[in-house]
Amino acid sequence: MPKPATTSSAPRQAPGAPAPRRARRPVAYVDSLTPHLFVPTAQRPVRAKVRQLRADTRVMPHSHPWAQVAISTTGVIQLTVDRGTYIVPPSRALWIPPGMEHAVTMVEDAEMRTLYFHQPRGRCGPAALGERTAPHGQAAWRQCRVLEASDLLRAVVREMPTTPDDGPPPNAATLLRERHLSALLCDELARAAPVKLGVDLPHDKRLRQLCEAVLADPTRHTTLEAWAQDTGASLRTVARLFRTELGSTFTQWRQQVILAKAVSLAAGRMPVGQIATELGYSPSAFSAMVRKSVGQPPAQFLGQR
Repeated sequence: MPKPATTSSAPRQAPGAPAPRRARRPVAYVDSLTPHLFVPTAQRPVRAKVRQLRADTRVMPHSHPWAQVAISTTGVIQLTVDRGTYIVPPSRALWIPPGMEHAVTMVEDAEMRTLYFHQPRGRCGPAALGERTAPHGQAAWRQCRVLEASDLLRAVVREMPTTPDDGPPPNAATLLRERHLSALLCDELARAAPVKLGVDLPHDKRLRQLCEAVLADPTRHTTLEAWAQDTGASLRTVARLFRTELGSTFTQWRQQVILAKAVSLAAGRMPVGQIATELGYSPSAFSAMVRKSVGQPPAQFLGQR
């Protein structure tokens, strides 16, 4: 796989612009952060934990029998499942259904908040904890979903108790407050608008290699022919694999990568115009692409209202 080019954007840098972003450190691998100490139950249906992690830390692939929401209070995280990857800045939250194997990588230094949700048998989603659950509304929650994280949602997440089960047992007042916060948290998640922010990944090894190279540095090449040369596969073969494995053209798929990269850059408070330049667009072309893709102006989509 081609190595990420840490200085690929340097030629486009305008005078007086910020210095190029740091070179990536070697990835540090850690275990799945003691999930057995935060198991959700019918009595405590939502459990929360928090951990500070440095950039380029990767939580090894793992799964849980319960649902999970990943949200960063600060910094950007990337979550990867078998057939997709998601960029999650502080303005977003990611729902992960029970049993889905996933790995998490810190794109930046991040305070990662993890929420575990008890899911009654046969039910799925934040509303599943209520007495009445509409079965037809559960299908969307059986897959990963990127959601808008409202100010209220983020505030409630920060207030959730994070003491593990091997710590001091919670008193009655703490448990009652946790249940109130959990109910509000589930209501906010159920109301949260889904965001078209995810990048599908293929099973085919040749195409997977190409896709991971694009994810590492989406501006390295602009044409599929150039990317295909890096893998040694023919243009026709790679184009066919995009259609059969991902159900899209390369241009459509790369556009999703660009959107995810833009979200990551925006989390560092980079102006929209500079993000466009960084990603090889003029500001007007970038605005048109974002509006066409997600139906929102760039500032709104990138959380820079």
